[in-house]
Amino acid sequence: MKRHGRIMNALRSAGQELARRLPQRVKFARCLAALESETDLKHSTLTLLTPNGEALRVEALGDQVYAEEPMVTFRPGEGILGDVLKKGEPIVIANLAEERKFQDRIHRRKDKGHLEVGFICVPIIVEEQTVGTLSVDCPNRDPLLLKETLTLMEIFSAMISHDVVMQRMVMHEHEIAMEERQRWEHAARDERPQNLVGDSSAMREVYKRIAQVSVGDTTVLIRGETGTGKELVAAAIHQRSRRAKGPFVKVNCAALSESLLESELFGHEKGAFTGALYQRKGRLEEAEGGTLFLDEIGDFSPAIQVKMLRVLQEKEFERVGSNQTRKANVRILCATNVDLEEAVKNGSFRADLFYRINIFPVYVAPLRKRKSDILQLANFFVTKHAKSTGKQVRRLSTPAINMLTAYHWPGNVRELENCIEHAVLVTANETIKGQDLPPTLQFPELIETEEPISLKARVEVVERDCIVDALKRYRGNVTAAARELGITARMVRYKIENLHIPAPENFKK
Repeated sequence: MKRHGRIMNALRSAGQELARRLPQRVKFARCLAALESETDLKHSTLTLLTPNGEALRVEALGDQVYAEEPMVTFRPGEGILGDVLKKGEPIVIANLAEERKFQDRIHRRKDKGHLEVGFICVPIIVEEQTVGTLSVDCPNRDPLLLKETLTLMEIFSAMISHDVVMQRMVMHEHEIAMEERQRWEHAARDERPQNLVGDSSAMREVYKRIAQVSVGDTTVLIRGETGTGKELVAAAIHQRSRRAKGPFVKVNCAALSESLLESELFGHEKGAFTGALYQRKGRLEEAEGGTLFLDEIGDFSPAIQVKMLRVLQEKEFERVGSNQTRKANVRILCATNVDLEEAVKNGSFRADLFYRINIFPVYVAPLRKRKSDILQLANFFVTKHAKSTGKQVRRLSTPAINMLTAYHWPGNVRELENCIEHAVLVTANETIKGQDLPPTLQFPELIETEEPISLKARVEVVERDCIVDALKRYRGNVTAAARELGITARMVRYKIENLHIPAPENFKK
């Protein structure tokens, strides 16, 4: 009964080890160690098929520390382990010293004089396929004890095979996830228009919306703050549409008075009003067969709102001073930074026009809400303006990057481009430094309040630089960066949040 109690202890310990969240090899080695510590069995050995399925290799040993490199491999039919792999059946040997096929390549028993022992090897089977072997030496060669040990080994084999199955499932799910990620990345690259930059989740949603709406002639309302790139989104929709070969005509509705805007959109006849010295086509006619982009449509007067509603519904209009109705084969794209819902409530914007243009809204997030795009956009603008000015400017320094990411960008992407253009013109080096950026980015929080630059602000700049440099060196590994800086990982994460440092994931590349 004492032996049976120790066997139960071995099984319980093995089950506990297999349930731990540890590398598989470590778990297997601990299982074998538990087996040997609770029984008289020796030289326990676990082998599994190599990834190519051509041979067995040692995965764990019970009597020594396992090395990372496989020590020995066995092909099907080679030695006792190879026989078990080939046949998929257990082997029980009463006296190992008399077995001719025994090769003694793992534990070197001949050198130790330990050949007068029994030997048991059982297959590890997953879905009716042998994927490994489990073997032990039995110092007590009594036939009844050998039979009992065989049963114990088969139980151990079943437990290990279950863990192998679970590990395979995890690996399979990981492979599926990786394939899905790669598929998504390829799709995202295919979806991203050539004229737009950014890989943030907000921009990926914009690319998705562009791909969805480009197939037809649906009216689109592009919403977002000034400077976010609404015109570029409209151009991307046009370039991907079936009207791409037609004209893309842009009208800034906020820049013109009501009378000028009406003439600009619909055209006029000679003598239609004072100064109308000749007949003129409007933008609607110029955009025939293509796309008309109306920027800042929220500034339309009530009279023009009525006429534009007719264009959207009936595809008809008249020039100023003419009674001749004309057809408009034009797709309308609109943009605004105005809260149109509020404008509808206070009566400054027609509800029926709003519902007509809001069929498919596309929202472009402000730059402060997609800070992961700042560095990519900045590098793009550095290349663009270095080329236009003929200067050999290639990169941004760490302090300059810190200033760009810490700033709140009220002017969004347009302001960022202006800042980079300024820096390219000012710098005399290949690298843009912090002092090359406009004054609004040199301690932006303090300049806005017109306060003097404090010691605390200067210390924060130094801290930010040190942390960013460490994260770069260790590819976003917070623990390694903290070790180099002499502070805790928790403190590094706290500084990342409070000093507006990009997330560690941004440094992995």
